[in-house]
Amino acid sequence: MIVLSCNNISKAYVVDNIIENISFSVNENEKIGLIGLNGAGKTTLFNILTENLEPDTGEIFKAKEKKLCYLKQNTKIESPGTIMDEMLSIYDDVIKLEEKLKKLSYKISSFTEHDNHDELKSLMDDYAKISEQFEEKDGYSFKSLIKGVLKGLGFSESEFNKSINLLSGGQKSRVMLAKLLLEKADMLLLDEPTNHLDIEAISWLEKYIRDYKGTVLIISHDRYFLDNTVSRIFLMENKNLKSYNGSYTDFMKKRKTELEQKKKQYDEYEKEINRQEEMIQRLHAYGSKRNIRQAFSRQKALDKIKELDKPVSGNKKVKLQFTPKVKSGKDVLKVENLSVAFDGPPIFNNVGLNIYQGEKVCIIGPNGIGKSTLLKIITNKITNYSGTVNIGHYVNIGYYDQEQTNLNPENTVIDEILDYRPDLNYYDIRTMLAQFLFNGDDMYKIVGDLSGGEKGRLSLLKLMTSDANFLLMDEPTNHLDIDSKEILEDALLNYEGTVLAISHDRYFLNKVADKIYDMSKDGIFQYLGNYDYYLQKKAELGEKDEEETVSKTKTELKAEKKKERENIRDRQQRKRTIKNLEEQIQMHENKISELELALCEPSTYKDKALIINLNENLTVYKNELETLYTQWEKILEN
Repeated sequence: MIVLSCNNISKAYVVDNIIENISFSVNENEKIGLIGLNGAGKTTLFNILTENLEPDTGEIFKAKEKKLCYLKQNTKIESPGTIMDEMLSIYDDVIKLEEKLKKLSYKISSFTEHDNHDELKSLMDDYAKISEQFEEKDGYSFKSLIKGVLKGLGFSESEFNKSINLLSGGQKSRVMLAKLLLEKADMLLLDEPTNHLDIEAISWLEKYIRDYKGTVLIISHDRYFLDNTVSRIFLMENKNLKSYNGSYTDFMKKRKTELEQKKKQYDEYEKEINRQEEMIQRLHAYGSKRNIRQAFSRQKALDKIKELDKPVSGNKKVKLQFTPKVKSGKDVLKVENLSVAFDGPPIFNNVGLNIYQGEKVCIIGPNGIGKSTLLKIITNKITNYSGTVNIGHYVNIGYYDQEQTNLNPENTVIDEILDYRPDLNYYDIRTMLAQFLFNGDDMYKIVGDLSGGEKGRLSLLKLMTSDANFLLMDEPTNHLDIDSKEILEDALLNYEGTVLAISHDRYFLNKVADKIYDMSKDGIFQYLGNYDYYLQKKAELGEKDEEETVSKTKTELKAEKKKERENIRDRQQRKRTIKNLEEQIQMHENKISELELALCEPSTYKDKALIINLNENLTVYKNELETLYTQWEKILEN
């Protein structure tokens, strides 16, 4: 059953068309992802569907009696009440029914056998009717539903009675999302619902949407989230909308094939046009009346051929390659027994990190656990801590924060890079800006007028073009559209330096990370792989049988976690030892080859002292090589 459809919807602001002749239909219980570049018109379409904006042309059909709710990306909420008060306001009618039931129950219980039985029967009938309404409206479970949704979105029970006006912007957004989910609408329109959610909360929301008995349209740049929730993708591009069945990954495969086919068609079209034009020129050159008539005839046929637009093969025409000027030492960062507290209980305790040259390391964990604080300690922005932080030799740190405080709001985009890197020429800067999706007039926009995503891209470009060989990045994919995220990911994969990033973007974690640190209230744990590997190891190591976990004491659990950390350190040390031994073996084998070649030289036979010296060195290196092989074999056997 179709619950929502659009027919030839168009919308323009002044003279700029935002969307043109968009048509689509949505079936009951469908889950659809709406994607496209920032500014493609996704939010405009949502505002039209929710009647907050009038389309210039076209028709919209919505099924009657279907309730639609809309979560805006930047929703503001002001209230003197608490989080729980805000949730309970959704159930005002249920609470009123509950009060009626209590009053009726009291009246019924006060009746005696001598009272009017007709009145009692009337009260009992009223009680039955109201009780049925109460049950239909989740009257017996609404408080549990509220708690479940709030906890799922990352609120603890101790925060339920916190005043709305004391919440951060991110917390207020989560409150609005919780309210919307509890509304029990038939259709949900969600604009970037995963903003301000940590990984646990996003995973909970994924399950909620999958199980949701209704239709959901989601604007999102979170590709992992889309893969786990939707079965259809709407792509908004060039003012139009195109539908693709399947998940985001399915869409990407189909999109790649589609672009390749369009390119092939365009190449064939160009060949045919060139062939016909050459033939027309040849006929004109022959000069006879018959040839000229044929030329005009062919020109008319050529003019009737439908012109094909050159296909856009994507924004990433060139792979970004940033090479640090100075290569750092092997040991980039060593953090031991790090603890932080600000006038209260510790934010985190006994944190340890080991990061080596060339690694792409990501930190995950719930909001408020201290991840950003950890980066600020490493960059020396926070100095009040206990423990040790050792930066390796020749390490130059570059830092990206979520606030983009490193930008001059009065500069133009191109001047921001010119001021930062005056050694680069104008052409190189324009090329790099284009690769970060600043094209044409975008390069002359004032920085202070840029959107959050544009500022994020500009800050990332400055960071990538710095002399840093160790990049610290706090949520680098926030505010970026999908194309921008993929440009960043490819740039980091090609980057020859070292990266330490905080991220909740699981697609980013899967693609970029080769090591993950999971921060929790119990400490920090290392996983030597990407996000899928982390989930696999978490299932193996952490999700043990509930009865076994309950039966263990806190001391036993602490000892097990300590043992696991020791095992991880041992495995890491073993890996480094094997690598070191293999490097030494290679060096000795190369040296032995050099000595043996030297002994074979005719000139060597004339110098007895040189022969003796070469043989002695050869014996030493062979003995050392044998010892190295013995050590190497012994470690591999353990």
